[in-house]
Formats: sequence, structure tokens, C-alpha cells
Amino acid sequence: MTNLLLILTGVLLNAAAQLVLKKGMSQIGSIQVDINSILTMVLKASTNIYVWSGLIFYVISFVVWLMVLSRVEVSYAYPFLSIGYIIAAFVGYFYFGESMTLNKIGGIIIVCLGVFLLYRS
Repeated sequence: MTNLLLILTGVLLNAAAQLVLKKGMSQIGSIQVDINSILTMVLKASTNIYVWSGLIFYVISFVVWLMVLSRVEVSYAYPFLSIGYIIAAFVGYFYFGESMTLNKIGGIIIVCLGVFLLYRS
């Protein structure tokens, strides 16, 4: 049970990192692929609390994931990362106003079934 809790903690931290980074980058705006735009983005990102929060969540997630990998087989742990996709899809829909199509819902159901089967093994 401790291993599963560590896995889920790592997954949730990773998903939280993605979501707060999305919030921060939404505030910064769309970035063009040229050196001036990238430098401007780096400057803006360096003062954005959401970007910093996302980076901190990533670092903590990384440490937790190292603990996970020291305890369980990667073939067991790694598929649980897909739970982060599910979280991101729902938060994207409810918080960021992103689309939620039938194909996405079907994919989420399949991912949930796969994670459940892996957990049971």
C-alpha cells in the first residue's frame, strides 16, 4: 500500500506541475519560435509564480519517483503515470475550458481500465 501511495503522490505532483505551468504560460501568452520571443518568454517565466510552482512540483515529483523506482518494478509503476493524463484532461476541461470529446472520454475509460488491470496484477 505504501508503494501505491508513493506512486499516486508522484503522479499527482507531476499532473499538478503540468497544470500550474499551463496556467503560468496562459498568463505569459503564445510564444513564437524565434530567439527574441524565447528570451522574452524566459524573462516573463522567471517571475511567474505559476511557472515557479510547476518547477517545484516537478522537482518534488522527481524525488518521489526515484523513491518509487527504488521499490517497485518500472513495468508496474510507469503505467500509473497515465492517471496524470486523466487528471489533466478533466482539469483542462473544467478549469481551462478545453474540449472534452467522446473520443477523449473513451480513451480515458480505456486508460482507467488498463491501470486497474495493472494494479490487480
